[in-house]
Amino acid sequence: MEEPLTEDMLAELLRAPDPRAFIKKADVGERSLSGYLAQLLEAKGLKRAAVVREAGINETFGYQIFTGARRASRDNLLKIALAMGCTLRETNRLLKAGGANELYCKSRRDAIIIFSIDRGASLQQVEEDLYRFGEPTLS
Repeated sequence: MEEPLTEDMLAELLRAPDPRAFIKKADVGERSLSGYLAQLLEAKGLKRAAVVREAGINETFGYQIFTGARRASRDNLLKIALAMGCTLRETNRLLKAGGANELYCKSRRDAIIIFSIDRGASLQQVEEDLYRFGEPTLS
């Protein structure tokens, strides 16, 4: 599910004869959380129920997040990303699609999460690291 880099898309936009041509060709639009979650599930061969369970989110609430019926908090989005084994780039895209701030390395808590995601840590490992450093956990 490799997407083009923003810099590459910007260069293509600036070469386009007008914005409509670029938008049509690049299929540019707002990314919905439910659409992005569906893409991730398919690309990673995961089942929604298993991800919701692994994330420790109530089954009904998790279903509503995945269908777009309810908004999720930033921490719940992070738990879903970790349960799906998302990369840092995928996690930030998921956060943005969910209307939350991307992870920011100048934030102590976010730096711990970024470091853990980069190392392929599980949700449980991230929770332990946050606790160990005296930061609020995700749960």
